[in-house]
Amino acid sequence: MEYIELNISVEPRDPWTEIIIADLAEHGYESFVETDEGVMAYARSIDVDFAAPLKGTLLEHGNNDFSCQIEEKVIPHQNWNALWEADFHPVVVDPYCTILAPFHDQNVVKGMPIRIQPQMSFGTGHHQTTFMMTKALFELDKIPANVLDMGTGTGVLAIIAEKLGAQRIVAVDIEDWSVENTMENAERNNCNRIESYCGDIDVVPEIGYGLILANINKNVLKSHMQAYCNLLNSGGVLLLSGFFESDASELLNLGQQLGLNEFGRMTKEDWCCLKLKKN
Repeated sequence: MEYIELNISVEPRDPWTEIIIADLAEHGYESFVETDEGVMAYARSIDVDFAAPLKGTLLEHGNNDFSCQIEEKVIPHQNWNALWEADFHPVVVDPYCTILAPFHDQNVVKGMPIRIQPQMSFGTGHHQTTFMMTKALFELDKIPANVLDMGTGTGVLAIIAEKLGAQRIVAVDIEDWSVENTMENAERNNCNRIESYCGDIDVVPEIGYGLILANINKNVLKSHMQAYCNLLNSGGVLLLSGFFESDASELLNLGQQLGLNEFGRMTKEDWCCLKLKKN
């Protein structure tokens, strides 16, 4: 699977970086790395048309108050993994755990070690949303028996859920590489209660879940919200991330209409994690 990389330099950086990320997230870009000059964005080549949507947005705002340069390139799948592995450093979610790769020095571990063979920025803990979801997992009063992890990526949240006591974890992703990588990482962490499924919300076993984890973009979360509510047990918890704090009210309003009430939230560098509970 080929990926598209956009390297975007913008002046002034604020607030244009946030505007650009929000626009690209609406058009299929799923991973972002903020830089000193602006932002780098990544998406599957079959999902997007390079920077065409972004260019339209920038034209709407005119060219008087900012300047922007966009470099576009295609990254072959075999180089995509190497790109992230080369820049993958241990992530410490203090004091709870350390997410690290097999090739890292084990002496850096603080808290619970989570060993992940990196594949993409989402799922290694480097992205703000994965960091917050990890922290939110550790801070729950109790991990229920059945857990659903939507958009599992490398399986890091599913692995943490099992290590914290979950008895059955269903990990779902639309990417076939994610299914394979999740099970590899589960074995690497001596986890044997994780089931990995390739597909969307329709492949989820309807067994009733005490906890649903969903770290996906806003539009997917909105389209899944009714299904999450249906799958969640009464009193169950839904942890959501993958969106900006400015979008939280939209998701919260939708959740409240379905009987999902907020009991907490986190923010990190403009990204948000919502904690909802089913009535």
